Amino acid sequence: MKLSVLKFRGMSSPRPPQRTRPGLRHYRPYLGPALLVSVGYMDPGNWGTDLQAGAMYRYGLLWVVALASAMAIVLQLLAARLGIVTGRNLAEACRDWYPPWCRLPLWIVCEIAIGACDLAEVLGSAVAINLLFGVPVFWAVVMTAADVFLLLLLQHHGMRTIERVVLVLVLTIAGSFFVELFVLPSTRPDFREIGSALIHPALATAGMASVAVGIIGATVMPHNLYLHSALVQGRTDQDDTESRKVALHCNAVDTGVSLTLAFFVNATILVLAAVVFHGRSDLVLDGCHYLLGDDTDWIHIAYLTFAPAMGSALASVIFAVALLASGQSSTITGTIAGQVVMEGFMQWKVAPWKRRIVTRAMAILPAVLVIGLRGDGSVNDLLVLSQVVLAMQLPFAMFPLLHFMTARRFAHGWPRPRVLLVLGWLTALVITAFDIVGLPGSLSDAARILQGR
Repeated sequence: MKLSVLKFRGMSSPRPPQRTRPGLRHYRPYLGPALLVSVGYMDPGNWGTDLQAGAMYRYGLLWVVALASAMAIVLQLLAARLGIVTGRNLAEACRDWYPPWCRLPLWIVCEIAIGACDLAEVLGSAVAINLLFGVPVFWAVVMTAADVFLLLLLQHHGMRTIERVVLVLVLTIAGSFFVELFVLPSTRPDFREIGSALIHPALATAGMASVAVGIIGATVMPHNLYLHSALVQGRTDQDDTESRKVALHCNAVDTGVSLTLAFFVNATILVLAAVVFHGRSDLVLDGCHYLLGDDTDWIHIAYLTFAPAMGSALASVIFAVALLASGQSSTITGTIAGQVVMEGFMQWKVAPWKRRIVTRAMAILPAVLVIGLRGDGSVNDLLVLSQVVLAMQLPFAMFPLLHFMTARRFAHGWPRPRVLLVLGWLTALVITAFDIVGLPGSLSDAARILQGR
């Protein structure tokens, strides 16, 4: 069964011509799925952890960003392989190959993760609207409901149009940070120090481990595994072995390039925070005194600080535009991922815009309630809470994926890539270990946030 989420108004993903030796034209139809997936690795949830890591530990946690990105590439390669080789996405595979009693719990935990991710997107977009136009965060959150109309507009034009829009948004994010890091004055980092930090990993300072857990939790998104395995299904003739071989190769290139771009975006955010904030315990901006620490609202502080620190008012505007692009691109892919898991697990078909209204309402209502009661200062707490939920859900997506790719009976006669599988299992174990280590602190943070302390 091909998911209707891959077909908007009768327009499906383009099928490539059947050729044994691919040329440049032959690659084009296969490219795009990893780009849509990559936006989940540079969404507003990543921004908070990257800014905190750079401000508090300079380049000391840059290796964690690189490690998380490498682990994400491994998992996404496996997810794409599942979709191409078996003709099923991860949700369909769980429904077809696991006992019926597994279906509902796995679907529910995945929907919770998508809701948590949507909360981060709401908050990121709302903060960007607040920074750019001065709209109070409370009303900016309400305004994010309008992105339902963006999805309505895009669904009339097919998946390729969505990919092009997302590409523009991703390039806006990358270009914004390129300008801030290399073009604006007073932002040139020490590249030797950066290189040293990458090749000498350490958690030498107290508190670095918990921030590292946050980076990994914010980087590797569970619903992206479902999404990637679905998006590749419409790109090849599933009965043609040669076509699937080409698809595997092209998707490997697509995944490597797209997620490497996401790594550079996250690394740049961390480096900018290190250049601007590291070594400071407080800031005085516009007559207000800000203490810098674990509870700092890093996105607001970054916006306020970049202009005076970089010597250009344009820096803060660019930062806010990139944040808005991040939230909107993640909104598009989050909706598609939600459609994939609903149809895959439960075989329920709901129009994407209707689902978008429901999921956006589920994200907006708690945000409006908490911000209305506690004020704008609760935005950072809500972002932290969303990342805690995502980190806790990730094993429920990783281990089924690895099970299907490792077991011979699911391989459909295809060779199992041993190196990739070994790296996949190591990745899953490392992420789970980070989750376990960070679980007490994460639960404590969640309890504090929910209790309003």
